Amino acid sequence: MMELLTLFFTFFKIGLFTIGGGYAMLPMVEREIVDKLGWITQEQLLDYIGVAECTPGPFAVNTATFVGNAMGGVWGGIVATVGVCLPSFIVILVLAALLEKFMEKKPVQGFFYGVRPVVCGLIAASCVSIALGLVFPELDLTYFGSLSSSFNWMNLLLIGAFFGISFVRVRGKTLHPLWILLLSAVVGIVLFGVLKL
Repeated sequence: MMELLTLFFTFFKIGLFTIGGGYAMLPMVEREIVDKLGWITQEQLLDYIGVAECTPGPFAVNTATFVGNAMGGVWGGIVATVGVCLPSFIVILVLAALLEKFMEKKPVQGFFYGVRPVVCGLIAASCVSIALGLVFPELDLTYFGSLSSSFNWMNLLLIGAFFGISFVRVRGKTLHPLWILLLSAVVGIVLFGVLKL
């Protein structure tokens, strides 16, 4: 029971202080779940992020569900999901009542202008952290150990390739993220499942 309560309050705190969506939540999840509590490893978090990306539904909810399930089974998944969703539900109810009245106020507009760059920074920090974890799998991101400890050139090549593919234009439009995910799944199956690189 205590484990479920800890799971709930941990994800409630993450949901409460996450502004900007699921990707902005990643640094907080990494700090709380991986570094502070040690519930999962950095590699497991990367796996959950990959699965959360590929499954329907909000990214933050999917990640909370997978981590909660890993910690406490089905009930852990439910508790973590409710924990991460409840703050948004409460805040949206309160904001819906108040925001329309205060939206034109300069301090409120200033708040939103100030938060936007921070959200971009948090998302960028998550991207860098994930990329470093993939390219240098043995690197302790908590203490920024020696980068020469390990190096996965294949992951670096794949990151660069799929980053480039995301800018490819077909008939004047960039590729839909779904096609990029499906292509990456096929490449992963071939390289790491069939060829076992």
